[in-house]
Amino acid sequence: MFNFFRTKPKNYTDLSNEDFKNGMTAKDAVLIDVRTAGEFQSGKIKGARNIDMMGPGFMGQIQNLPKDKKYYLYCRSGNRSGQACEVMADMGFESTFNLAGGIMSWPYEVV
Repeated sequence: MFNFFRTKPKNYTDLSNEDFKNGMTAKDAVLIDVRTAGEFQSGKIKGARNIDMMGPGFMGQIQNLPKDKKYYLYCRSGNRSGQACEVMADMGFESTFNLAGGIMSWPYEVV
């Protein structure tokens, strides 16, 4: 009767470091860091723009993004960015990708 353990299917894709790195270089790719401004300043993936998922302006900033791009999101561990991908997908974004493991697992250069 009740299935408390059923989760709704993800409407975004978790990517490995390598797949994320390859995808974020596409010409229609947008790289977004959803961490706080302080976290962003401590080191980011080159080319990322910061839209703090926990900040009050998150929804407004996301709404203004074009829906025809591919969005590559990351945070510290992959949790917040997964939630942000979910929010974006619910808003009609069709191509959202989450860095599984977040920047903590990123073996490439951080600037």
